[in-house]
Amino acid sequence: MIIDTHAHFTPDAMLKALQAAPAKFPNVELLAKDNAYRLAFAGGVPTRPVAPKLRETAERLAWMDKTGLDAQVCGGWLDSFGYELPAEEGANWSRFVNEHLMLGTSSSARLAPLATVPLQSGKLAAQVLEEAVKAGFAGAMIGTQPKGSAGTLDDPDLDPFWEAASALKAVIYLHPMFGCGDTRLDDFDMINAVGRGVDTTTAVARMLFSGHFLKYPDMTFVLSHGGGALPYMLGRLERNRDIHPGEYADPAAGFAKLYFDSVLFSWQALRFLTKVVGPEKVMLGSDYPFPIGDPDPTKVVRAAKLSETETKQVLGDTAQKIFKIK
Repeated sequence: MIIDTHAHFTPDAMLKALQAAPAKFPNVELLAKDNAYRLAFAGGVPTRPVAPKLRETAERLAWMDKTGLDAQVCGGWLDSFGYELPAEEGANWSRFVNEHLMLGTSSSARLAPLATVPLQSGKLAAQVLEEAVKAGFAGAMIGTQPKGSAGTLDDPDLDPFWEAASALKAVIYLHPMFGCGDTRLDDFDMINAVGRGVDTTTAVARMLFSGHFLKYPDMTFVLSHGGGALPYMLGRLERNRDIHPGEYADPAAGFAKLYFDSVLFSWQALRFLTKVVGPEKVMLGSDYPFPIGDPDPTKVVRAAKLSETETKQVLGDTAQKIFKIK
């Protein structure tokens, strides 16, 4: 099988359900005009428009046919995760999103959903994750900033979530947030081109130094966009630990437990990634349906000229095992 492990989905039916019952979530505002939608959380700035391709399945499946994809793992849209909401409302919002993600992907056996969880509360995130795994989700997609536009994934408040992820042997797919908190990225569309990789690198480097991947060893942790700069900077992380003996966890030991997607657009970069982490730790991704995504994701894998076995691992063999896709 050829499996795209990195895609996003916000079902149109979810937006219509929210539009029909706006009082259900007091701190979620739906701005609708001419079949265009934006969301706003806790009085914050409205999100980017929910793109039409993000909301439907027919065009998605047609694109999968065109690009030779047998299956697609669909997470939600990071802008809509609602980490800014009060904790209880955030948990209910996650359940609402998950309900519609499951319904939206149930129309095709080729689509496997990733749940969302309320990272603003580690305790509630653990509860929602357990519910999602029992409901049949392939895992969960989370953002790098658990407070919406701030926060760290090594915050002790999140320990119950990490404990649950490890106990459940869950797949956790990490995706950067849209805002990266650096005004230098505001020009040249650099939030997508540069900021997302920086966001992933910073969030995961903290987790490596805090030892999270060693403390919670039984979860499967996947990094989007080829892991940002981490594969290239691993030597610097190790050196930082060496010059601060006894202060930080071993970043190389934690790094060895991670998985990565292939959204790099460069066969040289992809080949380097497979050499650093092993081809069995890299899985095909597209970032569908966003413009910065890969419109022909298998092309870069085949251009990397890996062995036949390694190519099959990247294209789908590893993903089929991890996400339990039949």
